[in-house]
Amino acid sequence: MEKKEFFENLRKQASKLNINMENDELEKFFSYMNLLIDWNEKINLTAITEPEDIIKKHFVDSLEINKYIMEKSNVIDVGTGAGFPGLPLKIVRKDINITLLDSLNKRINFLNEVISFTDLNNIKTVHFRAEDAGKNTQFREKFDVVTSRAVAPLNILAEYMLPFAKVNGCCICMKGSNIDEEVKTSVKAINELGGKIENLEEFELPDSDIKRSIVIIRKIKSTPSKYPRKAGMPSKNPII
Repeated sequence: MEKKEFFENLRKQASKLNINMENDELEKFFSYMNLLIDWNEKINLTAITEPEDIIKKHFVDSLEINKYIMEKSNVIDVGTGAGFPGLPLKIVRKDINITLLDSLNKRINFLNEVISFTDLNNIKTVHFRAEDAGKNTQFREKFDVVTSRAVAPLNILAEYMLPFAKVNGCCICMKGSNIDEEVKTSVKAINELGGKIENLEEFELPDSDIKRSIVIIRKIKSTPSKYPRKAGMPSKNPII
């Protein structure tokens, strides 16, 4: 995709989210896309490789949660993978601090190259499993906002995410469609971990019939010290 077409496409779709893209931001997204495509030939970052799909299913999808993030928030993106949603959010939100957390060093190397190439500030990468980082005093209950996109079922995801959130902070869980049953089965785990479901929003990505859901979990009390359990336990033995 030529740069001009890319700019027009992303600017149009972002405007439907009430995000007005500046040219320097569009340049950063264009560089990000090209690095993603190049690196994807060496390591498995994404199954989505067509520029139009990257714009809609990665960039615009990530930006759907922008409206939930308060000014100057300290944000951690858990299981960020190729940087979604954290990197797109950082490109359009110079006011927030973002930590990108991932367990695979190859992905961290990719993210560091994108950050360097696009000259982003107040963003860092951390090579950690979520269960280990959630026990670490450097990260535990230090963040206003915790994000994650399609990492695990909600009752497992809550154990990954809630330990990072400050009391009164929130977790923004990005999910697919038809998650009513998943939400119901996660209520006990969320309560046990110190959270409460505050909002559930379902929507379609702009100019598509692609359905998505966002679950907002408010942290109402500190997470018990026994959580998160050791690496692998949340997925092997979920709280139910």
